[in-house]
Amino acid sequence: MADIGVGVGVWPYEELTFDAEGDVDGGRREAVARIDATDLVVFAHGWNSDRSTATRLFDRFFAPFPGLVGPAVRLGYVGVVWPSIRFSDEPIPDFDDRGTLAEPGYGAALDPATREALGVFWPGREAELDRVAELLEERPESEAALIEFGALVRELAGVDAVDAVGAVAGSGSALGVGVGVPAMFAEDALSVFRAFAEALASAGGPAGDPGFTAGGALRALWGGAKEVLRQATYYEMKKRAGVVGERGLGPVLTGLAGRRPGLRIHLIGHSFGGRVVSFALRAVPDGARYVKSVTLLQGAFSHYAFADRLPHDKGRGGALSGLQRRVDGPVVACHSPYDTSLRLFYPLASRMARDSAGLFGFDERWGAIGHDGVQAVAGATRLDLAEVLRAGLPGSGCVSVDAGSVVRRGGAPSGAHSDVCHEELARVVVAAGRMGR
Repeated sequence: MADIGVGVGVWPYEELTFDAEGDVDGGRREAVARIDATDLVVFAHGWNSDRSTATRLFDRFFAPFPGLVGPAVRLGYVGVVWPSIRFSDEPIPDFDDRGTLAEPGYGAALDPATREALGVFWPGREAELDRVAELLEERPESEAALIEFGALVRELAGVDAVDAVGAVAGSGSALGVGVGVPAMFAEDALSVFRAFAEALASAGGPAGDPGFTAGGALRALWGGAKEVLRQATYYEMKKRAGVVGERGLGPVLTGLAGRRPGLRIHLIGHSFGGRVVSFALRAVPDGARYVKSVTLLQGAFSHYAFADRLPHDKGRGGALSGLQRRVDGPVVACHSPYDTSLRLFYPLASRMARDSAGLFGFDERWGAIGHDGVQAVAGATRLDLAEVLRAGLPGSGCVSVDAGSVVRRGGAPSGAHSDVCHEELARVVVAAGRMGR
């Protein structure tokens, strides 16, 4: 317990630590319950993160808050730490000592730190991961090697060949596409790798880098193959983030509210951390008023999540349909056009084989809330960041805030996805929670 708060400059600060099933560290939950505060800001990190990166994110994002809130507000700070994975060769603005972000070193080979992280993420799969690393290092100009790599990634992701074939055929297999096998595991491996290689080129990779070059040569597909490996961890993280939110963070907050009547809770999530805090709303009882605001920073989940009716399927709503009404304040989705992770790779990774006439044709149904904000929610407001900083936010409902004026830096493949540590965004959280001076 001695390491709590180390590296985070605000106080009082504690952490809530969850495992992959949403179980919380009980000692840390009790420490959070003892925080003396009127308002608790609770921040969940995203998927491309480890403990060290998460701590630095919390420290930098929380730093402006003491100078922004009014005298009647006593802030407490909570970092939500959940098992994610850091691809260490992908630069994060201000966090990485690697020269200019405009000239990233992201390529096809798997660096040692990422290989180690994958071993933790997929325990007991050392043989498969060693072979994956070997293939990415050698990048053989061989269809058989690329097909082998695709099979290894499917195994690591828990999707076997029968499931993948069933997904393509729409056969209703145990993990058939109707219940969630992404097309990147179901379609021809070479076509999938080529599509991701082309997306990497669009994301700004150097034209001569074999990890980014699009085109016909087989060797050029290994950059796309590596991106599919990265997106396989995304596939698992998407499920994990929802579990941690609904079964972990949500019940913890409900218990805390029961013990501390009057405590005002403000939720913040970056990337898949936005999914964590949003799915926590499923555990908030109807009529409860303790969650006072939700702020999503480049949220990596569907822009239709809060919709009562999906535009392409009027018989269904979004995964979080109507849950904005469990917040006694606004649900604010900050988005940026400079986030290539959400503009390019989120749709590719999210699209399902049966639902797409052309696997790689763009379709609004796959858009991310951190790319273009909340969609298909009646009465939702759209503002730019300057308007919010000048005039504030609505007191309730879904609000989309174009934060592209500050969320704009970052290298390939994710662009500005992690460029969220700005005082302007801290001020958005303060405005959403009605905590300002």
